[in-house]
Amino acid sequence: MIVAVVAGLVIGALVGLLGGGGSILAVPALVYAAGQDLRQAVATSLLVVGITSLVAVLPRLRARQIAWRIAVLFGATGAATAFAGAAVNRLLPDELVLGLFAALMIGAGVRMLAEKPATGAACAVDGGRVNWRRCLPRTLAGGLVVGFLTGLLGVGGGFLIIPVLVVVLGLPMTTAIGTSLVIIAANSAAGFAAHAGEAPLDVPVTVAFTAAAVVTALAAGRLATRVDIARLRRWFAYLVFTVAAGILVQITAGLLG
Repeated sequence: MIVAVVAGLVIGALVGLLGGGGSILAVPALVYAAGQDLRQAVATSLLVVGITSLVAVLPRLRARQIAWRIAVLFGATGAATAFAGAAVNRLLPDELVLGLFAALMIGAGVRMLAEKPATGAACAVDGGRVNWRRCLPRTLAGGLVVGFLTGLLGVGGGFLIIPVLVVVLGLPMTTAIGTSLVIIAANSAAGFAAHAGEAPLDVPVTVAFTAAAVVTALAAGRLATRVDIARLRRWFAYLVFTVAAGILVQITAGLLG
């Protein structure tokens, strides 16, 4: 129970501050620290991250930091492919899924350490309108990829969504974070529905995890404008590398044991 609360505090803070990133720690925490099997951990992670993202979007909603049409298109496309990702997940051994998870974590950590990218301009035109001829194909492609990974690995995908929204679609960072939270909530709901029934949820752990994450996400969302996000992203990257290394050590030990 203590592990669930601590993990919830960390994940809620990351979601509130960065618009994502917490879900990549949820599955390893539930598997290796809380002792859940992979199927149960994936379902729990999706439920917790989905609810937390939905709550974390409230301060962004009041600040009008959400590109709703892009969020709906990205989220709807991702919701469809989340079911495909869940189907593939059922066909793969747990060791392979966790190995893929570790590889994705390393990629996300590298991305977090990268210099801040320049904002693209695929969607932006004069007057604040959207050029849908250029923006629509990129939005749909991004949704397909992130949705599939949501179903396959049980991650909300914020660490992938935000670079797509900023670099590929040209949204400002503040709008990208708010839009990402809406997309994560939609993808997580679809992923949870795809995994529902595979394993029973541990209700006390799930409630404690969710409550801690929600409270922290709300507080972090209010503090986001006063925190050094660049430094936070670096420390998060180092934490991700550490957890990924731990997963790879556990997998190797299991294969050799």
